[in-house]
Amino acid sequence: MNRYPWWKYLILGIALLVGLIYTLPNFYGEAPAVQVSSGKATLKIDAGLVPRIEQTLSSAGLKPDFVQFEGNSVKARFGSTDEQIKAKDAISKALNPDTANPSYIVALNLLSRSPHWLASLHALPMYLGLDLRGGVHFLMQVDMKAALTKKAESVTGDIRTLLRDKNIRHAGISRDGNLVVLRFRDAAVLAQARNLLTDQLPDLLWTETPDGADFRLTGALKPAAAKAVQDAAVKQNITTLHNRVNELGVAEPVIQQQGADRVVVQLPGVQDTAKAKDIIGRTATLEVRLVNTSTEALAALSGGGPVPFGSERYLEKDGAPIIVFRQVILTGENLTDAQPGFSGDNQGEPAVHLTLDAKGARIFRDVTRENINKRMAIILFEKGKGEVVTAPVIRGEIGGGRVQISGRMTTSEAADTALLLRAGSLAAPMEIIEERTIGPTLGAENIAKGFASVGYGFAAIAVFMCCYYLLFGVFSTLALAFNLLLLVAVLSMLQATLTLPGMAAIALTLGMAIDANVLINERVREELRNGATAQAAINAGYEKAFATILDSNITTLIAGLALLTFGSGFVKGFAVVHCLGILTSMFSAVMFSRGLVNLWYGGKKRLKTVSIGQVWRPAGAAGATGNAVAEGEPDAKA
Repeated sequence: MNRYPWWKYLILGIALLVGLIYTLPNFYGEAPAVQVSSGKATLKIDAGLVPRIEQTLSSAGLKPDFVQFEGNSVKARFGSTDEQIKAKDAISKALNPDTANPSYIVALNLLSRSPHWLASLHALPMYLGLDLRGGVHFLMQVDMKAALTKKAESVTGDIRTLLRDKNIRHAGISRDGNLVVLRFRDAAVLAQARNLLTDQLPDLLWTETPDGADFRLTGALKPAAAKAVQDAAVKQNITTLHNRVNELGVAEPVIQQQGADRVVVQLPGVQDTAKAKDIIGRTATLEVRLVNTSTEALAALSGGGPVPFGSERYLEKDGAPIIVFRQVILTGENLTDAQPGFSGDNQGEPAVHLTLDAKGARIFRDVTRENINKRMAIILFEKGKGEVVTAPVIRGEIGGGRVQISGRMTTSEAADTALLLRAGSLAAPMEIIEERTIGPTLGAENIAKGFASVGYGFAAIAVFMCCYYLLFGVFSTLALAFNLLLLVAVLSMLQATLTLPGMAAIALTLGMAIDANVLINERVREELRNGATAQAAINAGYEKAFATILDSNITTLIAGLALLTFGSGFVKGFAVVHCLGILTSMFSAVMFSRGLVNLWYGGKKRLKTVSIGQVWRPAGAAGATGNAVAEGEPDAKA
């Protein structure tokens, strides 16, 4: 009756082994490390940098634990802080010979001390949040009014171009806030313009009003279109912030939207607030210039002469020099979108598709018509230094505001170029409205208090269960420990970020998990009280308690999923641990606990009593009370 088949014990054994393996890295702590990331938008880090760093460290007499390429950076782990600082100096000197124009960012970091065999199994510790590791917290406000104003200015330029191309005369176009105002002297012309604008600009809502002897046509963004503009501005700003934060070498930054117009930036491990502000708040600009292919420019490239007057020298992605004119044709303000794709010709090469506003489209059409078979350079400026993203050849006149960049480009390079062009600068201005710094000492204190609360809570629950339910209390305590092991293992496998609310959720999970075992134990007692045999009472107790446990956990899980869906920040961190804890508690409280009971009692054919504490029988029954403790003792009711 109370026996598991072998495959259930196999599942429990595998779960226990996996739990031990993926929980173990959290006990090794962190070791000092050096992280190398890209210092320029056009420089991409790959695995080819690893041998170069290894050779540099070997020349400096340093022996790292390992050097590996991970994500978009190369990390080297060391045994002591002294080695870490020496390695940083050696790597910086080797990779950045020009300190005024560094190509790489060499930052101090922390990595797990987990053995290599654990890392090879992807057994990594949980990330620690801002409140546990220390760092900086920014709450940034996006200027939505500026985003709508920028959109209105772009639309105004588009309208001018449309009306001019269709030869529709107007008495003036102006912008009143986020409204576009057009004036006409003829009602028939107004109707013609309205039909055109309604067809070409579906995001605008047009209204006609008299304006003295003239006619007035006012266009306003539809509510759905305005919301789309605001959402796009926030998302682009978040993408840009992610690109910039990568330079800080933060292990697990948190950059997420809060409300309609706010962005939360949390940088665990960063203590230099000034540096964080400098990187987050920096601006990137985009410029389009023509390439100088004159004899003097070619001589300057070969080293035989100076750079011609009115020209400047820049470097392409592959490091090759290129000379461009100082005159700026277009800037990033004229670029509304950039998406990767493929060329429209028969070759189908990877390409970047650009969308320009009306002013940019007009300028680009004129420039391409007058400079066929010449090269045009797209330059990205960061911190006052420019690099050429691409320099394609103009094959013909390009109109309509849609530009395609292709040639000598892979699919990955096209996606990276589109990202640089699209997210090189913020879509709308942001200001820091809240700033907090948490020191590492406070983080360590929070960790100690969090572990203490979980440990004391577990010990108190274990003492109570063992005293009240005796051997069944021991089984419940072991199941609770198994639940805690599984929860930490799952969080480590998912690489979740543990915060102080997350540790509170772990403590709460302990109390909720033991509740299931209390229900099971009381059901077993109830069956014994009603006169069932020991084996039948155990079986009925687990079977009948399961439905109650399932219902209670599902209702609690619904509330946790609501927090996970609609919450943000610390609330979401709490909800993640809470939901995972509910799932692991159901598995451990029912299946693992039942497995222990079956191992202990399942093989005993003539079981008379079970060790589950005092069983209170109804008044007037034979033996008003019975202590179902000692195995082998006769008991008329148990």
